[in-house]
Order: sequence, then C-alpha cells, then structure tokens
Amino acid sequence: MNLRCAADAVEAEPFLPYGRQVIEADDIAAVTAVLESDYLTTGPTVAKFEQALAAAVGSPYATVCSNGTAALYLAARALKLGPGCKVVVPSITFLATASAPHLNGAEIVFADVDPDSGLMRPGDLAAALRRTGNAAALFNVHLNGHCGAVEEIAAIARGHGLKIVDDGCHALGTSVTSSGGERLVGENAFSDMTVFSFHPVKTVTTGEGGAVTTNDARAAAALKRVRNHGMTREPDEFANTEDGFAAAGEPNPWYYELVEPGFNWRITDVQCALGLSQLAKFARFSTRRRALACAYDALLAPLAPRVRPVARRAGIHPTPHLYPVLIDFEACGIARAALMKNLSDAGVGTQVHYYPVHRQRYFAQRYGAASLPGADGYYARALSLPFFASMSMDDVDRVVKTLARCLGL
Repeated sequence: MNLRCAADAVEAEPFLPYGRQVIEADDIAAVTAVLESDYLTTGPTVAKFEQALAAAVGSPYATVCSNGTAALYLAARALKLGPGCKVVVPSITFLATASAPHLNGAEIVFADVDPDSGLMRPGDLAAALRRTGNAAALFNVHLNGHCGAVEEIAAIARGHGLKIVDDGCHALGTSVTSSGGERLVGENAFSDMTVFSFHPVKTVTTGEGGAVTTNDARAAAALKRVRNHGMTREPDEFANTEDGFAAAGEPNPWYYELVEPGFNWRITDVQCALGLSQLAKFARFSTRRRALACAYDALLAPLAPRVRPVARRAGIHPTPHLYPVLIDFEACGIARAALMKNLSDAGVGTQVHYYPVHRQRYFAQRYGAASLPGADGYYARALSLPFFASMSMDDVDRVVKTLARCLGL
C-alpha cells in the first residue's frame, strides 16, 4: 500500500463503491406486493410505471424494457436504422450506445468530444458528418448527468436530415435552458426519442431496466411491438383478416400477428413495482445528489489544478449520475491504476467512465484508427469518485481527504 494512504485503511470504515442503489423498506414492500399478486410479468404494473415515467419527463409516451441496451436497440429498430444507415455516436460513452444500433445493421461514425467535459460539441458533430459524407441518425450522449449544446447540435443534425436519439441513461431529471424555455431530458424537444437506464447505479433503479420516450404515437406503437417479438395484438394492425377476425367481424381473442421477427425485450411487473416506488422518491434522490456534488466541488477546490471536476455548460441543470474528476496523473507522479488500487486499499472505490469506444478492438478493426484527441484527452484524466444518494457529507470529506493523501497534495 502507498504509505500516503495508509492512514485511510481503517477497518471500521465501510468501503465506498463508486455507485450503488438505495433500497428502502417501501421498495421491498412494493416488490413483495407484486410477488403476491396474479401478475409477475406482462401485467398492470408495467403500464403504471410507463405512465409515471412519461409524466416525470414530460413525454406522452414511454416504453419500458429489460435494460438500457435494449432501449437503445428498440430506438434503432423503431427508426429503421439498419443496413445502409450510418449513425453518429460520441466516443465517450458506454459500449451499448454504439453496439445497439450496430446490432440492428447500422454502421457507426464516431464523433469527438470536449476533453474537459466528455460531451460532444456542435463542431464535433459537424466534423463527423464531413468525414462520413452522410448519416441517418445521431445518438447523442448526456454524460454523467450533464448535457452539451443540445439545441445547436439538434439544428446541425436536422439540417442534415438526421433522426436524433438522446442517450439519457445518465440524465434522468436533468433539464436544459433553451430558446423555448426549460426542457427536460426525455421531453424530446430536440430529439425523436430519449433512452433511459435503470441499472442499480442510476438515480432510479429497477434492478435492470430501460425505457424509451417519444412524442410520436406511431413510434410508440413500433417500440412496443419491437419490445415483444415484433408481433402485434392490435386488430387495426392485422393484415390477415381471415384468421384475425371472426365471421361477425370482431377480432379473435387468441390471435396475434408477426410483423417482423424480433426478440423479447420485456420488463417484469416485479421490476416495475420497484421502479414505481423509486420514482416516487426521485425528487429526494435528485436533491441529495445535487447536494453531494456541491460538497465535492467545494472540497476539491484546493486540489486544483491537478484535480478538478469535469467542465459543465451554463444553462444545464443536472441530476448528477456520476461524479468524475480530471486528474493530471503525470504531474502528480502516479499512474491511474496505482492510484485506484491505493484508494481501494483505503476503502474508496473508483471507476473510469469511459474507455473511448472508437479505440475498442471490434470497432478499431472494423473502421480503422480514428483521430479523436478530445476523447483521448478526456479518457486519459478521468476518474469517477464514490457517488450515490445514501452517502453522507462525512463520506464526501473522507473521499477527498483520502484522494489528496494518495496524490500527495
């Protein structure tokens, strides 16, 4: 162990992971109630969660599904982003933002990002479009709970005829001040669809789970069809009227029709019961996360310029998902892996979000080496510190003091 961190290795202090769920008695009771009910899946709790989520983000339609990756795939499939299509994706994101539309047949064009925020800028999108010559869609990432210049980015994308999917998996509850007023992520003021994740480290969890919001009724119907094997039970969508309807004209109650083959991306009533309970506490969780971020900001200030929070854009009102810092590892005289081990030994968990997707083996082999210096610069310095709603202010103080000691600051 690094001697500078030895003082932090106190067995009485609990290990602080970089993120974790907050599960309380009412969450357990909500799940238990569904377990004692008639429906464990494809029941009424799914629709209730969809309605509550749609209301929370200001969109008329929400389709919930098995996880955030499935949600990204549903969006790509519903928008028909398949073979022959190119999709622009910023390189600093989780693999799924690129892999999901690619699995539907689209090719990926990686865009650079701001090295100080990890967010794609309007110029980064313009450069990616110049490089590729054409594209069908943009999957724009809202990273760590923050957003870039979404209105300007949308204007460029629409000017090139692109569909827009916002990857809001980090940004439930985040809002943007725009020319049209305050807009929530998920409201789709500047996008066709928005994707969310309810993984345990997110502000609201269903264990695993995801969702897509849209303002278009036909798109919402397509999303629900893609979620459930690509089939429909809606009589007005039946093409086979002979088998779909009885002689008197009423639909046969057992009949369903395959529109196009698909997978089962459904979410369960058990998961949605947890989601409903969590969503009811979202305001409290969000307020706490903002307070923790402010505490980190203040306590980290003396460590600048070697350690500083990621840059944030004016006019964005985030519900933070992660709390990353940018560290000048060379100036501090320590490698990132060594720092992470020393912090872990002292009871402080950390993570890196993310390794640039354009450098991942599969995509690098498929498309060749890309020069995205902003993404490389962000990745080289990023480290996510412990951040979850049940943390105390003493926990934040402990993390910062431990980090300072491990860096010799």
